[in-house]
Amino acid sequence: MKEKIHPKYFAEATVSCGCGNTFTTGSTVEKITVEICSACHPFFTGTQKFVDTAGRVEKFQKKFGGDYFKNMKKKAAGKE
Repeated sequence: MKEKIHPKYFAEATVSCGCGNTFTTGSTVEKITVEICSACHPFFTGTQKFVDTAGRVEKFQKKFGGDYFKNMKKKAAGKE
């Protein structure tokens, strides 16, 4: 292998999430910042959470109102 072309490896890289969770891992970057981690991701927690950085959720809720999902569930339950 060629020398001096590989990035420096940090065995104790710190990962910090937007929810406040931090953990260490190995990486070529010393400090990593993420928006979602396994402690707050809806797939792992089983809770519904809107992840929005560009205001799309608010725009959708303004357009369709807050009861949009409730009405969809009622319609789906009536068809079964």
